[in-house]
Amino acid sequence: MGSGRDFSPREMDVAPAAEGARANRAAAAFNLTPELQEILDQADRFGRAECYPLAQRMDAEEWWPEGAFPKLGAQGFFGLTVPEAYGGVGLDLMASGAVLQGLARWNHALALSWVAHENLCLNNLYRNGSEAQRRKYLPGLCDGSKVGALGLTEPGAGSDALGSMRTTARRDGDHYVLNGTKLYITNGPVADVLLVYAKTDPEKGPKGISAFIVEKGMPGFRVAQKLVKMGFRGSPTGELVFEDCRVPVENRVGEENRGVSIVMSGLDLERAMISPLCLGVAERALAITTEFTKQRQQFGRPISKFQMVQAKLAEMYVRLETMRTFTWRVLAEANDLEIGGGGRGEIHALTAASVLYAAETMNAILDDAVQLHGGAGYIWESEINRLYRSIKLLEIGAGTSEVRKIIISEELLKD
Repeated sequence: MGSGRDFSPREMDVAPAAEGARANRAAAAFNLTPELQEILDQADRFGRAECYPLAQRMDAEEWWPEGAFPKLGAQGFFGLTVPEAYGGVGLDLMASGAVLQGLARWNHALALSWVAHENLCLNNLYRNGSEAQRRKYLPGLCDGSKVGALGLTEPGAGSDALGSMRTTARRDGDHYVLNGTKLYITNGPVADVLLVYAKTDPEKGPKGISAFIVEKGMPGFRVAQKLVKMGFRGSPTGELVFEDCRVPVENRVGEENRGVSIVMSGLDLERAMISPLCLGVAERALAITTEFTKQRQQFGRPISKFQMVQAKLAEMYVRLETMRTFTWRVLAEANDLEIGGGGRGEIHALTAASVLYAAETMNAILDDAVQLHGGAGYIWESEINRLYRSIKLLEIGAGTSEVRKIIISEELLKD
C-alpha cells in the first residue's frame, strides 16, 4: 500500500523467489566476486599472451627473462596488498591469489618467482617495515624494476629453519655484521632486495632472530651458486653467502630479536598463497589433458570415448573443484590476518591444511594427466611433463607435507 502499487497474487507469491535468492547467495559464497573474477581474467589473459611464450625456453635453459617483472609491474600485478601511496594497488590477499592463479596456468615458473617477490618479500616489508623502509623499497618492488626474495632456509636449517639457523648478525656501531649461508632461495640469483633472517642472540634460539633488508651489491654479500632444478627451472634458485656483510641498523625490520613473529605470520600467508599456484597448475593440466584425450586416437576412436579414461577425467575434475573451494576459503580467512598474527591458532592449522591438500591433490591430478598422455607425457619437452616435474616442490617448500601435518595435529590436540 505504501508504494501505491497493486500486487497481483502472482507477485505476492514470494516463496519461490525467496528460495531462489537463498540459492543465489549460497552459490555466491563459493564463487569469486565479479571484481575478483575480473582480476583473475586479466591475469589469465596476460599470462597467456606474455608469459606462456617464455615457458618452454625458461624450462629448457634455466633462463630468467629479465623484462618479465617490469611488464608485470606495468600491468599492476605487483603490490596488490600495498597502498597506492607506496606504489601499490591497494587491494588485498584475495586479489593476489587471483593474479597468482591466473599466471600459474600459463607459466608456473614465473608464477613461483612472482609469489616469492610479491608475498614473501614485498608484502612482508609492507606489513612489518618502518615508514622509511616502505618509502625506500616498496615503489621499486611494486613497479617490477627491483626483484625481491626471502632468505630463511640454510644448508642445515630447512624444516627446522628457526632452531637450526646458523647465520648470525652482530651489532657493530651503526651496522650489523652478517655471517652465514642461505640455501634454496627462490629469486636469490637475481634479487635486488632480500629480506634476510639472522640470529642476533644465538643463546635465545628462535627468540633471538632478527630480520634485515639486504641489497644486492652490499659488501660481503654474494650469490655463491645458481642451482639447477628438476622443475620450476626458469625460476632462479640459489645459495647466498654473507661474509662480514655490513648492513645498516636502519635496515633491521622490526625490533631486535623479534623476527620470529615476522617469520611465522609470513609463513601462514605464504602457505595460503601457494594453494592458488597449485590450483592454476592443476587447471592447466586438466585442460590440456582433456583436449589431448579428444585428439588421441586408439582402436579407431578418440581415447576420450573409453570409460576408464572418462573416469580418470572425472576424478581429476572432482579433485580440482574441491581444491578450488578450499583454496579460496582459506585465502578469505587469511585475508584479515593482523600484523604480527599467525603462527598459532585456527589460521595456522588452516593454512597448513590448505597447502597440504592443494599440493597432494595437484600431485594426484598431474599423475593421472601424465598417465592419460601415455608416452607423449614422458617426453621432457611436452608441456604436461614440464608441469609434472614441478609438482614435488610444492610438497616440500614452505614446510614439507609432514611438517604441515604436525602443525595441524598440534593445533587439534591443544588443551
